Amino acid sequence: MSGERIPPKGRGAGYNPPNRFDPLHSEIELETVQDDAEYLEGLRRPETEFLDDRSRSIIAENQSPDVGFDASVNPYRGCEHGCIYCYARPTHEYLGMSAGLDFETKIMVKRDAPALLRAALESPKWRPRVLAMSGVTDPYQPIERKLRLTRGCLEVMAEYRQAVTIVTKNRLVVRDMEVLADLARDRAAGVFLSITTLNPAMAADLEPRTSRPAGRLAAIRALSEAGVPTGVLVAPVIPGLTDHEMPAILEAAAKAGARFAGYVAVRLPMAVAPLFTDWLERHHPDAKDKVLDRIRSMHGGKLYDSRFGERMRGEGPIADVIARLFKTTCRRLDLNVTPWPVSAGAFRRPTKPDEQLRLFD
Repeated sequence: MSGERIPPKGRGAGYNPPNRFDPLHSEIELETVQDDAEYLEGLRRPETEFLDDRSRSIIAENQSPDVGFDASVNPYRGCEHGCIYCYARPTHEYLGMSAGLDFETKIMVKRDAPALLRAALESPKWRPRVLAMSGVTDPYQPIERKLRLTRGCLEVMAEYRQAVTIVTKNRLVVRDMEVLADLARDRAAGVFLSITTLNPAMAADLEPRTSRPAGRLAAIRALSEAGVPTGVLVAPVIPGLTDHEMPAILEAAAKAGARFAGYVAVRLPMAVAPLFTDWLERHHPDAKDKVLDRIRSMHGGKLYDSRFGERMRGEGPIADVIARLFKTTCRRLDLNVTPWPVSAGAFRRPTKPDEQLRLFD
């Protein structure tokens, strides 16, 4: 919409920016609908739509050297968590939608994900390696409670002893603790809980439909007590807004049982930059210039630099301070003392009944 906007309640994005691939973009003048109470309420409280994704494969390959995995499973495209800083928002533009509200209200659902995963693991072309869940959007976003697609994929992985590392902001991961603990006995599962801030009010604004920080810490405790290798990902680190919380987040996670940690600097590719700027104007106007200036100082004067090796950490004095703070705090808390233990060594394809009978021939 042009000019005045009505920021929706319970969502991260305040509007739908134009799709960079679409030369046409429609806008609504609020003056023309000011007497339509039902329409205005729809703008304030947009409902989530769940659309079928007919993908014929489920394992995505990754060529980036600084992500930490080369294959991932994404049961969903788009994410109702609504984290305003989410680097995956521009992926919705490939679907003809917007990186803004569309990304968090129009969720593509891969209902065949478990069956597609089974077919991939059965294929002789599959080279055993650790899978990431998920490489783009959160596998435990709210609709997973009902659809259980991530759960279905984990059950398939348990049959094949397929190794998986999960990153999530939702304590719903604890629901699948017994499957993860079973895989962990073969060093085939581990979980990172991503925590941006310990301030529940800040979290409610930054990432409106995620579990609150206390819930994520509780998930770390439950998983680690169940024998699942568990870590904390301080992500994203937002200079001038959340960076000062890094030691406290790491300490709280370590007390809850985390033994591994990582961090990622905030990334604002393409449409994410104006969406994040708009969010700052609405929620932290006094800090907006400071935050944006510090982000630019980490990326050579730009809000984002896509170069491998730089985009995840940044460079310059502020980036160096964050890196040293992370390293010294991890050393003090005995985090990352041993390497991440998840490996693909236990993979095997289940023996079919007819194959068992042939053993007697």
